[in-house]
Amino acid sequence: MRKCVGCQEMKEKKSLIRVVKTAEGDIILDEKNGRGAYICKSLECFKKAKKTKALERSLGVSVSEQVYEELEKEMNQIDR
Repeated sequence: MRKCVGCQEMKEKKSLIRVVKTAEGDIILDEKNGRGAYICKSLECFKKAKKTKALERSLGVSVSEQVYEELEKEMNQIDR
């Protein structure tokens, strides 16, 4: 069980998407297991996480608007 950084609900790990900061400092959506911030496969939860800066707190880095836009495009494809 993991907690979604958007809606704050505990859910099974398989129903969430992991957002990670790579060694190069990039922030990406990742299907693999490991450390990172977990978020529901829902655009609504993504927008909540963006608004409250939950990804930034969870990952410990500042997330630029450009990165949020790229993540949102990927979330749009997943949320369908």
